[in-house]
Amino acid sequence: MYRNAHNIALRKNPLSIRWLLGASRKRPGRNMALKLSSELVDAAKGSGDAIRKKEETHRMAEANRAFAHFR
Repeated sequence: MYRNAHNIALRKNPLSIRWLLGASRKRPGRNMALKLSSELVDAAKGSGDAIRKKEETHRMAEANRAFAHFR
């Protein structure tokens, strides 16, 4: 299955939450509330692992744009 923008657009809310939680879990420290709040602040600033994952996925979808008709 090719990753294209259509597939991402349909699943955007669950994916974004999963990316935020995953990036928060990777942060050092023991308190999940602090790690999640730090990741949310970084996401609002446009940095952080969740934003990096989003940009990587969008780059991949853009690269596979030619295969969008294979839905």
